[in-house]
Formats: sequence, C-alpha cells, structure tokens
Amino acid sequence: MKKTNFNLQHILTTFQLQASNPGASAGGEWFEEKGEQISSWSPVDGREIAKVYTVSEAGYNKVVDQAREAFKEWRLWPAPKRGEVVRRFGEALRKHKELLGQLVSYEMGKSYQEGLGEVQEMIDICDFAVGLSRQLHGLTMHSERSMHRMYEQYHPVGVVGIISAFNFPVAVWSWNAAIAWVCGDTTVWKASEKTPLTALACQNLVSEVFRQNNVPEGVSCVVTGNYKVGEWMSHDTRLPIISATGSTVMGKKVAAAVGSRLGKSLLELGGNNAIIISGDADLKLALTGAVFGAVGTAGQRCTTTRRLIVHEDIYETVKEKLKSTYAQLRIGNPLDTENHVGPLIDKDAVAAYLRTLQKVEEEGGKVLVPGGVLEGAGFESGCYVKPAVFEVERWFNIVKQETFAPVLYLLKYREIDEAISIQNEVPQGLSSAIMTNNLRESELFLSHAGSDCGIANVNIGTSGAEIGGAFGGEKDTGGGRESGSDAWKFYMRRQTNTINYGTDLPLAQGIQFNI
Repeated sequence: MKKTNFNLQHILTTFQLQASNPGASAGGEWFEEKGEQISSWSPVDGREIAKVYTVSEAGYNKVVDQAREAFKEWRLWPAPKRGEVVRRFGEALRKHKELLGQLVSYEMGKSYQEGLGEVQEMIDICDFAVGLSRQLHGLTMHSERSMHRMYEQYHPVGVVGIISAFNFPVAVWSWNAAIAWVCGDTTVWKASEKTPLTALACQNLVSEVFRQNNVPEGVSCVVTGNYKVGEWMSHDTRLPIISATGSTVMGKKVAAAVGSRLGKSLLELGGNNAIIISGDADLKLALTGAVFGAVGTAGQRCTTTRRLIVHEDIYETVKEKLKSTYAQLRIGNPLDTENHVGPLIDKDAVAAYLRTLQKVEEEGGKVLVPGGVLEGAGFESGCYVKPAVFEVERWFNIVKQETFAPVLYLLKYREIDEAISIQNEVPQGLSSAIMTNNLRESELFLSHAGSDCGIANVNIGTSGAEIGGAFGGEKDTGGGRESGSDAWKFYMRRQTNTINYGTDLPLAQGIQFNI
C-alpha cells in the first residue's frame, strides 16, 4: 500500500482553514454576515473535515458591491500587469501543488494523481492567461469611406459570476477566473457546497498573492451556499456574465434566469460521451482509453466515457478484454496511489448509481461486469461502488441519460455511419472519440457528417482535455466554451470603432445629406 504523506491538520493550517470557517470573502477580508453552518464530509472515510458558514443575502450583496467597486480600478491596470499577478498566483500553486492536490482528493474523493492533475490544470491556465495578457487583440478593417479607419477592440465587461461543481472543485473556477482577471474583469465564485474547503483554500492563496501585489480588494471573491446563492447570482443584473458548470437541469434554470435579464451565460452541462472502437483499432490503446474514461474520478466527470460502440467483428474480443481489465481494478482510498477508483461524492450519488443499475436491468440490459456497493474495512463511508458494464440496445431510455457514476454501456455496430448515428442520438453533445487506424473513418468522424460534439478525438479517449483548446459542448451540454483558444472573448465586450481623419463627412452606403 503506497499512501501519500497525508496530514490533514497540516493541510488545514497551510491554507488557513479552521474547524469553523466563514463563507464569504472579497479578497483578504472575510465577512461576518453569515447564513447557516454546513459541514464538509470526506467521502474517503466519512469524516467531517470542517464546518463552513454559508453566505447570507446581506453578505452576498456586500461581496458583489465590493467586486463592482474593485472593477473600476482593476480594468485600468495594463493587461500585461494583470497577467504578471496571475503568473505569481500560478507560482503559489506550484509551491502548494502537493498539499492542495491532497485536499482535492480527500474532500472530493478523486485519486491523488487526479488531484495533482487538477492543480496542474490551474497552473497551466495561469500560464496560458499570462501569455494571453499580451495578446488581447482586435481587428482593423478597410472602410468604404475615404480617409476613414475602422477597427474593433475588446473591453472588460465587469463582474463575472462563476458557479462550479464538486467534481472539479477548483480547476474549472481557475479556467474562468484566470482568463477573466487578465481581461480586466473581477469574479464572484460560488463553490459547490459539497467541496467548500478547496475553494476557501484557493481564495486564501490568491488573496495573499493579490495583497502582496496591491491588487484591489474584491477582484477575487468567493461565496459559499446552496442553490439559493446560485439563484441570487443568476437573477443579479450586477453580474453581466454567469459561467455555470453542472447538470443540464441546473443549466436550463440558469439560462432562463440570465436570459430574462439579457445577460450572458456560459454553460458547461451534462455529457453522455461515447468511444467508437473500429474494427481497425489498436485494441490496447482503445481499452486503456476506454477504461480510464469510464472509471476515472469514479465516473464523475462530465467527459466520462459512458458508451462503447464496438464493431461487430471485434465485439466479443472487446467484451472479454473489458471483463479481464475490470477484474484488475483496485477500489479504495484515493490517497493510496495503488488504487484506481475512489468513492462517489456522497450517499445521494450512491443511490442514483443503484437506481441506474436497476433501470438498466429492467429495460433488458445484460450484466457484463456487475456493480454494487462495497462494505467492510476501508469502505466505512458507504460511498464506494463497483464500476459496472452492461450490454444494451441503442433505444434504451437509460442509455440516453447521464449517470454520474462508473456505469459503462456496450453497444454493437456494423457500418461506420451506423456507429456515428448511435454516437449522436443522445441529447448531450460534449465529448466523443473514435479508435481507428483507418484514415477514412477518422476523417469522416471529424467531418460535418461526423460527431456532433464540441470535442471529437481520434485515438485518445473522451477525458483529459488540455487547457489550450476551447472546452465545451453542444445540445444539452449548453454550448459554452471556456479555457483556451479564443474563449477569452466571452469575458469581454466587443466594440467597433470608426475614425474619420479627413475634412469631409461622407456617409456610409453613399447616402447624400447636404445642409
């Protein structure tokens, strides 16, 4: 057994967390306006880690007002200077990577390696944002009018509201925050009530960096609470942008509320991701990608592989290899580096997992690898479950739904067009992949007639996106794009400018107006 050198009290002390923590901050100042007290429970061992106060409505309003006030100064800082502050935050993350990775693992339940990976994502997006701070650009266009110059530029928009989910308790916040900050925006972050301590740890880290660099109080804010806080944010006209990560049900409510006030929403919602395994696939590569995609984070990623669509010629071979590989999976304490699969986030997630197993069998699914809840020594939290695999038909209702748990569906196809059709016929459209050495199949999969997802991969799985590309999906996934590429434009307002440097005033379209 290879456990990390885990010392909870040392971690809490390092990140200035106590047995009872305030839940609202606008920089280094923690507000006294409190709501009820909630507990953060670790799914690893079922123990209470610490308590956190939720934010009251008065405290929430105070935070937003301070973020708005800070924006007035922060937007005037040169973008490269803002980028330099973000670079220093990235350095602080490097210094604390191991301890923050352990806290992520212990509070959320993902493996320590995945916890380290999540912190690395934060470091990577800081690096990306630093470079971006010197490349925020517009366009220059030729005017139809003589002695006129046209161009467009981007300005910071104000306070960006960020609603994050438990499964990536800190990385997705950083995707939004680091980009928003270099764009000149301030941020208000509603962390998941299931993983509040990692959020408070990050807030304490960034507040110290910002204080050392004389950043205005209120550029980075955090509020803790349940769905009510999300509702306040969604309806709040002081927040021109809301970036929300979570279920499709939640996202539709956010979209309706933000849309009703003509705000902008960036939605990263459910996924029901598939890998097509072609008859021309490298099976070793395909199985590795499929199994990690299906069981990584105990199936609690929006990019989790939930469907394997396998060519009929290799279907039986893949079945046997899956059974063999799943039999070797080690389930247990995620801080033990020899384990592959940790716990689900809580007992509500376990109940949803069990309901899914029942529904699959009721619809006629055949058990290939049986599921179930693990009990006994090491599983006292009641949150550890066995990854399950079912043979199913494409028309099963349960196959079209997202279950945030390690449940994998196996389907068979004959022709590549049929496989792509099966891939696309679910409501969600986040991530997709094909495993093939056939050039025609891979190009078809990436063409207009191919995958309808925001992410489409060849010979890699559905999980593990790099921050350099824009992340997001279509259909019930919400249509949002965040992280890399030109996703930064969402956090700014676009302005077209025309300058007349002549002595006449010609009108567009040749209109004559003489006075």
